[in-house]
Amino acid sequence: MSRLFSMIRLETRRLRVQPLTWVLLALSLAWLGWCFTRLLGEFLAGEIQRAAQPDSPGYVDLVAVPLLGQLGELALLVVPLLGMSTLAGERRNGTLPLLFAAGVPASRIVLGKYAVLLLWLLLWLLLALAMPLSLAHATTPDWGKLAAATLGIALMLAALAALAIAASAFTTHPAIAAVVALLLGLALLTVNFGAQLAGFDNGAINWLAMSTHVQNLLRGLVSTTDILWFLLLIAVCLALATRRLAADKERG
Repeated sequence: MSRLFSMIRLETRRLRVQPLTWVLLALSLAWLGWCFTRLLGEFLAGEIQRAAQPDSPGYVDLVAVPLLGQLGELALLVVPLLGMSTLAGERRNGTLPLLFAAGVPASRIVLGKYAVLLLWLLLWLLLALAMPLSLAHATTPDWGKLAAATLGIALMLAALAALAIAASAFTTHPAIAAVVALLLGLALLTVNFGAQLAGFDNGAINWLAMSTHVQNLLRGLVSTTDILWFLLLIAVCLALATRRLAADKERG
């Protein structure tokens, strides 16, 4: 465990001093702030019409959940950029053999880097969530639906982070790792579109799509199947990354 914590401290320091980390944080929060302002304006503009409807959507449906959806779309680009140098950068700079020489197991390297990346992404999610929560006292939000949507985006961030780690483990250049992680994330989100156009809505292809499970949670439907899908994807990605590093260590 001490080696894992040492790896987490080292990775935290590396991520903290990277200008790209803070640039992405600032730009993404600025974009989400603009989206929040726009969604809030549309919500207030239609308040009178919704008051005449008994089952009209509320603040969470029209502001909070769409804002989290915008964060999920941004994550497709932000997460690969943040995770591209986790292992590919170490390999390119020649520092990965130093970690092996220090006796750090491949599993500790992968878990340490994944933990730091995931913590940064969760902090990003909390900062974005603070925007709709800042006005929650003036509304009557559906806390259950908001919690389910937050869980869905958190699981999506965790899965995309694991994909980025795996892509970085199998490449030497960070830019290639970012492209691979981006393409994999897009593929997982869109793999079911063709099946839906063909009229298949409940097949295996639909189950493989990340969008199927994310949308269920964004609608407030929490299912063990959806949660297990994300956990399985994370476990497979981290296992593949660990196996690749272990093979590099054996080759010296």
